[in-house]
Amino acid sequence: MKIVKGQVAAITGAGSGIGQALSEELARRGCDLSLSDVDEEGLAETVLRCERPGVTVRPARLDVADRSEVFAWADTVIADHGKINLIANNAGVALGASAAAQSIEDFEWLMNINFWGVVHGTQAFLPHLRATGDGHIVNISSVFGLVSIPMQSAYNASKFGVRGFTDALRMELEIEPCGVSSTTIHPGGIKTNIARNARTDESAMLGGATREEMADAFDRLARTTPRAAANKILKSVERNRRRALIGPDAVLFDIMSRLPAVISQRLFVATTKREREKRLAN
Repeated sequence: MKIVKGQVAAITGAGSGIGQALSEELARRGCDLSLSDVDEEGLAETVLRCERPGVTVRPARLDVADRSEVFAWADTVIADHGKINLIANNAGVALGASAAAQSIEDFEWLMNINFWGVVHGTQAFLPHLRATGDGHIVNISSVFGLVSIPMQSAYNASKFGVRGFTDALRMELEIEPCGVSSTTIHPGGIKTNIARNARTDESAMLGGATREEMADAFDRLARTTPRAAANKILKSVERNRRRALIGPDAVLFDIMSRLPAVISQRLFVATTKREREKRLAN
C-alpha cells in the first residue's frame, strides 16, 4: 500500500515512542489521524507535534485491553474520517519477573494490553479496512517474539502470540484477497520509556540491581530512535513485507532464532549468570 496524502491512519499507544514517531511521520506525509493512548498528557503532546495545515488529528483516551472501548473507537474513527487505511496496533507494556514469581494479576495485565489489545484492534478495524478496499494492519511484536530471554516470560509469550496471530492473519488475507494486508514488526532496542515504565518483580533484579539501574542498562543498549523505527515500519508497509526487523540488534536476534535452541538458550543462560555474579561481586 502506497502511503499518500488524504489517507487515514489510526494508532494505539500514540502518546510516546514508536507510536508518537509514526504519528508525526504520517502527518508529515499528509495523512489524517486518529490517535489513542491511556496517557492523555503524552497524547496531547503528540497532537501538537502532528498539527499541520490540511491534516485532521482526532485524539482519544483508550484502554486497548477493553474490547468494547476499542470497537467503539473504530466506529468513531469511521464517523470522524469516513474511512480507514492503516491501523497500527502499537500499545504495549513490559514486565520483568521470573516465570515462577510473577503474579497472575501482572501476567494478565500485560497480556490484556500486549496481546489482546492487538487482537481487539485487528478485529475492530478489519471490516472497515475491507470496506475501504486499500488498507494495512501493522502489529507490533518484538525481538522477544523471535527468541525468548530469561525474566521476561510474560513479555515473550505476548510477543510470540502477536507474531503467530499476525502471521496467520497475513495468510488468511492472501487466501481471500480484499485489498488489505498485514505486517508483523519486530523492534529491537528502541529509545523509548518502556523499560522505565515497566512493572518489575524482585525476581528479575539480578544481583540486587535496582529498577533504575535496569532501565539505564536498557537505555545504553537501545540504539534505534523512534523516528528511524517509524520510517522503517512505513517502508515495510509500502513494500508489503510480511515481517520487519527494526534495528541491527533485531537482525542479530533473527539470526539467533535460526540456530538450534540449545545454542541460543545456553548463551542467554550464561550471560544472565555472568551479569548476576558481577553485580553480587560489587
